[in-house]
Amino acid sequence: MMKTQSPFLDTLFLLRKEECITIFTDVKKISPKEEQEVAEYFESEFEKERLEFLSDQIPFDKEAAVWAAKILYHSVQLYLVRENTEKDLSQLIPGFRGQLTVSSRLSADLSLRFLPQIIISLKNTDPDDPLIALLENILKQFHYSGIETELDLENLNWEEELKDKTYRKLYLERIVENKVYRLAEIPYINRLLTAEFGWYKDIFWKELKIIKD
Repeated sequence: MMKTQSPFLDTLFLLRKEECITIFTDVKKISPKEEQEVAEYFESEFEKERLEFLSDQIPFDKEAAVWAAKILYHSVQLYLVRENTEKDLSQLIPGFRGQLTVSSRLSADLSLRFLPQIIISLKNTDPDDPLIALLENILKQFHYSGIETELDLENLNWEEELKDKTYRKLYLERIVENKVYRLAEIPYINRLLTAEFGWYKDIFWKELKIIKD
């Protein structure tokens, strides 16, 4: 197991590889050196996952990856340590200020894919926790990472959202993997899935209805 002197990197590594977390007595600050270490770690992880993209045209977005790593790290710590933290929530969980692209979405997903589990845990503890709304707003923007979460995505232009063929492929695969009916039954997405399944629909997802609009 990789071990460093960085609580930031160690926490993220354990969460991604072993699905466990490190408990601290307070929310620790992140140094520039730690940010650089995390950027290097996630770049190597992105390169591994890029093999599944079937595309070498999507670059790693360092800014998005580090921002998302901070969101995940702070979310985990705030779930465990909440004394005198409410006033700092907006600073610890800031919105994304970069350009929203396929590259930024996939780079951020390395961390943000864990947010749905954190949101569920927060809701079980306190459904009125203000941290929940902050995390859900992030996932509305990075909804590829929140496919399992009940998000209000009614106003999205799905043709525009899924115009990149690589991102579209990954998005559809994640819907199928998690059997997300509420997304799979959106007419545009349903047509895409039906076309992908072809004659083998019943093998991939027998229960999914074919939506005619």
